[in-house]
Amino acid sequence: MSLPNAYLTSFKNTGDILTAMQGAQAPDRFTTKFLEGLGFGSSNDRAMANVLKALQFIDENGVPMRRYHEYLDQTQSAAILAAGIRDAYEDLFRINKNAHQMSTSDVKNKMKTLSEGQFTDRVLTQMAGTFTTLVKSADFSPDAAQAQERRTQPDAQERDQGPDRMEPISPAGARESRIGDLVYNINIHLPESRDPAVYNALFKSLREHLG
Repeated sequence: MSLPNAYLTSFKNTGDILTAMQGAQAPDRFTTKFLEGLGFGSSNDRAMANVLKALQFIDENGVPMRRYHEYLDQTQSAAILAAGIRDAYEDLFRINKNAHQMSTSDVKNKMKTLSEGQFTDRVLTQMAGTFTTLVKSADFSPDAAQAQERRTQPDAQERDQGPDRMEPISPAGARESRIGDLVYNINIHLPESRDPAVYNALFKSLREHLG
């Protein structure tokens, strides 16, 4: 069953906490003290840490993960949150691909079926409320999902502008040079970059120094 047992006991500050996170630098660890620094010192707000773990924003020790850092980019934050919700509530979306459009009552009923009596009615109410509250700050539109995919995967044009277009080089990144009868090999470890200018500069330097 892919239903997180983490839930909020109060929903009124959820959107404000998410907004405050975007406006602050990612902490070394997401702690109660960090939440208080954002202006949320209520004991009810502390449950947000467990919810963020379920969304894969932070690990079990509270250390921000990649998704947390991506969320700080406000041009994609709503889509990042949507991706986290889909992962955390995978079974719910398996039952209804548009689970984010369901009412709190419908979500609760689906969760009750999925959990097979594992949670009390009160807990199910809080779990369903947590889900529908998070959904309000997320963007599940196809356009947002596609834009997010484009940000994380280089497109065909960028791949065409890679080192193979610039300079013949072996798949292993090795280049052979000769001085008189002496032959030596240079292994090139290409940096990870989606900017063609990085490769342009690299191979220009190689041509100048190695001929």
